[in-house]
Amino acid sequence: MKVIDFRFRPNTPEIIDGIKNSTMFKAACKAIGFDARKPQTLDAIVKDLDSLEVELGVITGRDCETTYGFPANNKSVLEFCQAYPQKFVGFWGIDPHKQRRALDEIEMVVKEYHMKGIAIDPYLAHLKPSAARFYPIYTRCVDLNIPVFITMAPPPQVPGAILEYADPRDVDTVARDFPELTIIMSHGGYPFVTEAIYTCLRNANVYMDISEYERAPMIDVYVRAMNDLISDKVIFASAHPFIELRDALDAYEKFDFKAGVREKIMYANAKRILQL
Repeated sequence: MKVIDFRFRPNTPEIIDGIKNSTMFKAACKAIGFDARKPQTLDAIVKDLDSLEVELGVITGRDCETTYGFPANNKSVLEFCQAYPQKFVGFWGIDPHKQRRALDEIEMVVKEYHMKGIAIDPYLAHLKPSAARFYPIYTRCVDLNIPVFITMAPPPQVPGAILEYADPRDVDTVARDFPELTIIMSHGGYPFVTEAIYTCLRNANVYMDISEYERAPMIDVYVRAMNDLISDKVIFASAHPFIELRDALDAYEKFDFKAGVREKIMYANAKRILQL
């Protein structure tokens, strides 16, 4: 079966080192054993994707320079997409605290770099998704007809990041204020499982992935919702290299999906969001 991975970062040596030495995730990496992750060359990574029938990887950038003083990783997103344009598409990371500069950046990367969307991390910006500082960003995305990827569910031991910044009920507010904006919530809004499901159910413009939580408590609730309520609203994402792509695919293989649901989640829903 063809697959689109909607949250994939190539595990090159630079990316692995950058994650485990970052001011945001250094402690989290120690807590989850990230140091065991093995880097690969980009060519080897692409060969692995081909062998696993992953047709496309969506690489999400991150910019939280204002709050954490750590450089954005957007340059690597662009490099990967330019090196393998048939295998990768990019979502540019945006820091809302950069205000006008952020808006100009969105315009530039969509028109010049052909980015497919933008990515924000409210918990790293120390803001709720519904904070006023994000609203000009959402407006610009509507104007450019691009989706926004909102990172939810903070990892353990991230300084300054609290669950209040990752509540799906705030995404519900954004969806109501911007009905023309396509929104993807990452990580299933965990641990707000039922709130995330209902936010997708009641808003035509909201989607989610459940990356990093494929084996977490309440996974049965996600799977039941995917079968019975939101089969058109969930996309596969591995969160590689935080989670190994093969492990994520293996978890999905064990889900008891109804006929037709697996193909939607692994491929068709993402294809529609990306307007491919």
